[in-house]
Amino acid sequence: MTAELVRGQNHTLPQTRLEIRVSAGTPVVAGATLGDENGTVRGTEWIAHPGSPQLPGLEVSRQAAADHRLAVDLDALPGPVHRVTVLLALPTGVGGPVRFGAVASPFVAVTGLDGTEIATFTLTGLDTESAVAALELYRRQGAWKVRAVGQGYAGGLDAMLADQGVPRAAELAHSIQDAVTRAMARSVAPPPPRTPDADRVAPGAGAPGPVPPADGRRPAPQQPEPIAEPATPPPGATTGGPISYAHPRRQSAAPPPPPPTAPPAEPGRPAQPVAGDATGWSMDERLYNQIWGMFEDLARTTAAYRSAVDFAESRMGQELDRTLSDPRSRIGGAGDRAREEARAKRDELTTRAREALDRDLAQLVAEAAVVEPALPAAFAGWDNPVWHAYRVPMEIPMALRIGDLHLPENPALHIPLLVRLPLERGMWIDSGRTTSDAAALMDGARLRSLAMECAVAHAARLLAVYPADEFSVHVIDPAGSAAGALAPLVRSGVLAGPPASGAGGVASVLAHLTRRVDLVQMAVRAGAADSLPPDVDTGEQLLIVNDFPHGFDDRSVTQLRYLADEGPSVGVHLMMVADREDASAYGPVLDPLWRSLLRVTPVADDHLSDPWVGHAWTYEPPRMPSGSRVLEQVLAKVAAARRPRRP
Repeated sequence: MTAELVRGQNHTLPQTRLEIRVSAGTPVVAGATLGDENGTVRGTEWIAHPGSPQLPGLEVSRQAAADHRLAVDLDALPGPVHRVTVLLALPTGVGGPVRFGAVASPFVAVTGLDGTEIATFTLTGLDTESAVAALELYRRQGAWKVRAVGQGYAGGLDAMLADQGVPRAAELAHSIQDAVTRAMARSVAPPPPRTPDADRVAPGAGAPGPVPPADGRRPAPQQPEPIAEPATPPPGATTGGPISYAHPRRQSAAPPPPPPTAPPAEPGRPAQPVAGDATGWSMDERLYNQIWGMFEDLARTTAAYRSAVDFAESRMGQELDRTLSDPRSRIGGAGDRAREEARAKRDELTTRAREALDRDLAQLVAEAAVVEPALPAAFAGWDNPVWHAYRVPMEIPMALRIGDLHLPENPALHIPLLVRLPLERGMWIDSGRTTSDAAALMDGARLRSLAMECAVAHAARLLAVYPADEFSVHVIDPAGSAAGALAPLVRSGVLAGPPASGAGGVASVLAHLTRRVDLVQMAVRAGAADSLPPDVDTGEQLLIVNDFPHGFDDRSVTQLRYLADEGPSVGVHLMMVADREDASAYGPVLDPLWRSLLRVTPVADDHLSDPWVGHAWTYEPPRMPSGSRVLEQVLAKVAAARRPRRP
């Protein structure tokens, strides 16, 4: 049966030799790009277009047309290729339409060589866009899938190619359009408009016909920055920028193949997941990329489900409006029967959508079950047994876990929230009572205590994943209110010094770190890193600030902003534990500081979003297992590794 995809939905491909058929109401340019494991197009030799229509395993049309057939042999693609993106663009300079919103919605079908449809997608919701990434074929855990993309570009073909990392994209787009213009005389006439069948249902998705998301199309394209903050900020604050959480782009060549996977699954059954079944030079990189893939899959499959449910509700309302607008339907039981039939259709569609979602969630749950136990300490939760065999590392890991993310469709399926190391921005642990329903119902003192405990857990993890003596933690606690939460750090002796208290302590610590930033910056700019004074610690530094703005004057606030802006580039990072409303008196002076930090919460809160469909993800802070002494044990090993060795 054919799967009618909606934007963001994926479907497994049962074979590797395929045709991709395109139908549009006007001549369009069809092409395809090949991408590596990060989605990067490595050069023009990885692009099939009318001027260069053939690549190994791929052939596209040589001219603009209203109908296209693209041939794909996935087994014949070059080894480093992990993604094939099908591109459509309106030809320029020929007097035709200049935006997809002015023509019929293009229709794309993936078929077998015998013409049997495997999956279809109608690109609805386009407006000013003149180029669009229609769909992509991608490799996941050794199997190929198709995903409906529908990402439009108002900037045209050159903007689309540039977004995929193609060098000199504008020149290439111009040459493609020139080749199309020369061949326009051979364009075939457009077929009659395709009338969608409202009763066709995607068996894999449970959605009737192609349905766009609520806004009709995805946001303007940009380099993935997987976590943003969509929620309305507290009074006086402006909207925060994206958080750096993107795919690693460290390889210049294809990485070695992943470890052996499980035996092939029986036909009709999903493949058994394997931890580390992703690309990367090391196991850590493979696990990192696998977690990224799980994050994206969960975002998109949930988007498909929500879109299908919204469509079912909308269609039920439309059918009821049409039926009840006819006075004759109000006579006898016709109106009641119409309502029952409309609700029955709605229930059938939502049931199918839920079945598809449950199938995808079950696969992700199975994958999480094998991935979580295999994670290294930097990626693992505090309840992972890996911490019981902890040893101080010899090198910095590529990323750090700072919590979990989940969606309401399956709260039990948690995706680790990883940030890259070294840190590129600090953190703001929000102790305010308005961050979520859980925070609003909690006593203010208890919430502040939880926030500081979270800060200690984050600091302990940072200390644990860095080599000995390469990471230092400073604490500003002006009123001494965090003595209880700070006890594990103080008792273990891992702090750079006692927590600073009072206005004098605040000024002293800020002056010390400001001097370090200034000196290191000057040394780096002068190329004289060896000339730094011997008392300057060049290791990474973390400053934890509790109960801000208590104990801070205007000069201290200015220094704090300076550290937040300039510190990360030279290894000085900021962790604020504060209520945004408490600092509202500073107004615009504090807004840049608020925006520059990654906001997390001490209790569950849904203030983070993904870059693909913008779901509101629930963030769960790291928790210590009840009664566990894992934190003290880890800090003791860190402290022991820092003690001077006797000759």
